[in-house]
Amino acid sequence: MKLIIIDDEIRARRVLTAILKNSCPNITIILEADNLIDGVNLIKSHQPQIVLLDIEMPKHSGLEILEFFNDETINFQIIFTTAYNKYAIEAFKLSAIDYLLKPIDENELQQAINKAKTAIDKLSIPHKIENLKKAFHQLALNKIAIDVPKGIKFVSHNDIIYFEADGTYTKVYLINGESELICKTLKHFSDQLNNNPLFYKPHRSYLINLKFMKEVIKKGGHHIILTNGNLIPIAREKKDDFLQMISTTFS
Repeated sequence: MKLIIIDDEIRARRVLTAILKNSCPNITIILEADNLIDGVNLIKSHQPQIVLLDIEMPKHSGLEILEFFNDETINFQIIFTTAYNKYAIEAFKLSAIDYLLKPIDENELQQAINKAKTAIDKLSIPHKIENLKKAFHQLALNKIAIDVPKGIKFVSHNDIIYFEADGTYTKVYLINGESELICKTLKHFSDQLNNNPLFYKPHRSYLINLKFMKEVIKKGGHHIILTNGNLIPIAREKKDDFLQMISTTFS
């Protein structure tokens, strides 16, 4: 974790740095500022997880820190340090994670750092979940999840030849010659792939990947022959539009 010490006393900064290096292995980067303005600039440029902030400093009190962030998100934990306990209430009103009295006790500082780490970990959970959602959304653009007896199989759209309705189930045919019977209706997959133009429903019982269309024939009505040799019927009400689409596209 990255930490910034803001304290106008060089001796106080050195003591804190020594304790942190000795007792807090989670702190890997320690930066320093001797006044609040420089400290705020360090925070904005380095984005630390923890700020050790002295209260009584020349020009600006540490309690004024939030005034320099306006509507910006405060994504760091504040641990106030001071020689006086009279500021405790004001410090905690600013949502400080802890309040340490000088001279700083090593165990108390270590406990405060651990408390801050716990708070950081809790705050990071929603962020991690959101990132996971984004990753799954990206995955869903190229793959579908199908329930199989052993769990869930993620299959690329490019590996699916077609879907076939089987009552309330759906059979998925893959380019490797395998097929899976899924406990979901064809409508489920049709809705899921609605925005993928390669998937077309020529008949209420079939959803095909046009990429694997090999031939269109007239055989007891119009049918599509797929690359795996299977014959897929074209519904009467879709025949004219489908043939017109082919004629327009491939002419």
